[in-house]
Amino acid sequence: MFNALTAGSKIVGNVVADSDFRIDGLIEGDLQCTGKVVIGEAGRIKGTIACQNAEILGLLEGKIVCSQQLSLRSSGKIQGDVQTKTLIVEPGAVFNGTCSMGSDKVAPVKGLNS
Repeated sequence: MFNALTAGSKIVGNVVADSDFRIDGLIEGDLQCTGKVVIGEAGRIKGTIACQNAEILGLLEGKIVCSQQLSLRSSGKIQGDVQTKTLIVEPGAVFNGTCSMGSDKVAPVKGLNS
């Protein structure tokens, strides 16, 4: 079971998901997910993501805190900060920002639980 935001849909505000979440639309706000986040090629997030695993094929403008593995695919773009245990970047992907990785314990994102 997973959650999805389809192309043409937009959420303004914070989102909390207890299972995997796929974004093909737009989220302007923070996303906290206990599972995997997938930003599809048409998907965009402007805000902060906190999740276990992530796969970016679209655009992230903001920060991502990923406790396990972050995959930035060839069509993906990150403009912002990354904190993760493992980072995979395919040729052609765009990453402009800072990256902190390798720690067994990734710090939680402040303010997402409020």
